[in-house]
Amino acid sequence: MTAQIKIGNYSVLETLGVGSFGKVKLAVHTLTGHRVALKSINRRKIANMDMVGRVKREIQYLKLLRHPHIIKLYEVIQTPTDIIMVMEYAPYELFNYIVEKGRLPEDEARRFFQQIICAIEYCHRHRIVHRDLKPENILLDEYYNVKLADFGLSNNINDGDFLKTSCGSPNYAAPEVISGRLYAGPEVDVWSAGVMLYVMLCGRLPFDDDYIPNLFRKINGGMFSLPSVLSTATKNLISQMLVVDPLKRITVNEIRQTEWFNIGLPDYLKPLPENLEEQLEDMDMTIVQELEKV
Repeated sequence: MTAQIKIGNYSVLETLGVGSFGKVKLAVHTLTGHRVALKSINRRKIANMDMVGRVKREIQYLKLLRHPHIIKLYEVIQTPTDIIMVMEYAPYELFNYIVEKGRLPEDEARRFFQQIICAIEYCHRHRIVHRDLKPENILLDEYYNVKLADFGLSNNINDGDFLKTSCGSPNYAAPEVISGRLYAGPEVDVWSAGVMLYVMLCGRLPFDDDYIPNLFRKINGGMFSLPSVLSTATKNLISQMLVVDPLKRITVNEIRQTEWFNIGLPDYLKPLPENLEEQLEDMDMTIVQELEKV
């Protein structure tokens, strides 16, 4: 019988997967019994592949972001050979779920979409654009709740800043990304979310071709068809998200205001009343000031 491997306060149970930079293992906290995912990143490999900045960025953003539909980073364990990210364990992937189920019913797709959009909105509010939204990067917990993951290609956006790096998966990438044009950021996440909504409802990609130049031509031309089985409201939303001109593309805020999006939207995902966030921030500062007096 082999001895159980321990990393920090965690006992390793099994290997969940192997990636370019290292392994992802399922582990359990020795005191609480809480299950986590340990994402091991080999220092030498990321240095050789010039990915140190990408890893640091993902850690930085996950430390900042706290949302029910964004994967949680609990802590980072540093060893001489590896960086180990202790993360929330989400056993499923939206990609595999769609492959297994095929075309999803509208209500089920809408529930996933609501959670994805609210997670994206939260990122954008913190001036972070994901840039690599696809079903493979949408994890699902044991209750099939969305957990947005893989922030390695994310970038910080500031007013007036424009990004010009082509990243993300070609099938889900916006026209302005694949053509190398300048883009502000949030609108590329809207396009990718639109592609995901299409995939969930249709069981196939809106833009697909084995020959990359043809794929790019279809994306740049906004060439896709909408099945007749989709409702008019659904077709309208997808069409507004997959607008080639980013300036004419629907925004996250506008998506949230559509009737289709708000059907069955749970209370915890509804926008806070105006000025409430400012009031809460003021309250936080008051508490801090009072504590400083103690």
